[in-house]
Amino acid sequence: MMDPTWLETVWWLLVGVLLTGYAILDGFDLGIGGIFILAPKDIYRRTMLQAIGPVWDGNEVWLITGGGALFAAFPMAYATAFSGFYFALMFLLVFLVLRAVSIEVRSARENRLWRKFWDWAFTLSSLLAPLIMGVALGNIAIGVPLTEDFEYYGNLFEQLNPYSILVGLTAVALFVMHGTIYLVLKTADEVNAWIRKWVRPSIVMFIISYILTTVATLVMVPHMAEPFKEHIWLYAVPVITVLVIANIPREIHHNREGRAFISSAAAIALLMALYGIGMYPEMIHSSNPGNSLTAANASSSAKTLQIMLIIAVLGMPLVLAYTSTIYWVFRGKVRIEDDQETTVSGY
Repeated sequence: MMDPTWLETVWWLLVGVLLTGYAILDGFDLGIGGIFILAPKDIYRRTMLQAIGPVWDGNEVWLITGGGALFAAFPMAYATAFSGFYFALMFLLVFLVLRAVSIEVRSARENRLWRKFWDWAFTLSSLLAPLIMGVALGNIAIGVPLTEDFEYYGNLFEQLNPYSILVGLTAVALFVMHGTIYLVLKTADEVNAWIRKWVRPSIVMFIISYILTTVATLVMVPHMAEPFKEHIWLYAVPVITVLVIANIPREIHHNREGRAFISSAAAIALLMALYGIGMYPEMIHSSNPGNSLTAANASSSAKTLQIMLIIAVLGMPLVLAYTSTIYWVFRGKVRIEDDQETTVSGY
């Protein structure tokens, strides 16, 4: 296997950073949507939407940016993934669009059936979107059939294998936990009391899913453990990951939800790091030996990567500054009175 250059490695890392940023930021949006339909009162649901209202669309920009970076830096990997996982990605796009529409229109009318329909649409799309993302990651890790020309010749049913479904369910559990902790930070009074009841069950479900996925990975995807065997110091990453995950229920127990949310975000970043370490330098693992797409054989030219790196160095600080400003401006608790009017924007 040809080793990637430093530019190819840098862009491999940058794409991973962008997708990790999306998982952390839009992860709590998706998690909140996952339990949205369980809210017993309309005011609870309006409060939940208000909690993500100013930031949810900005969070999704990270996914678009990550996809754009993948297209420009690694066009071969982009082409193979988006053709091989075409139907899955179309379903993902439909669910993300449906989720956005649900947020915007569910309060446009006072009709109960109207709101019920969009509430279910919001919840189902928020659950199915991360499930599909997790299934895709599971397939990329366990290996998909690629030809010598890096063409994918599998089908949708082959992608629904036990390992990839388990990874998808773990992603859903992770985001639901992340979302419930975020809601505890953003809500008050009776809404806050209600959401607290869901924090601990969501943590338990994630920890169970995490343990099962870890065991399944060691048994079914042994190549993901090879980098750790070759470089013993890398074992520090899974150890820190376990400690960070264990810290989440600890902080919740002591009513330190801010620290719990930071730990939850760190857990997402560390899990993505573990995935990246196990995959590097591969981008799509092939079930046919020697046909995997890597940072070396899937990348654009060195000149393209250099120009893109300059743009990224100039643009990333602006993106981070904008994101930080939005979260600072809309910090604090969300409160909605029973008689407060809703707007057409759905909040």
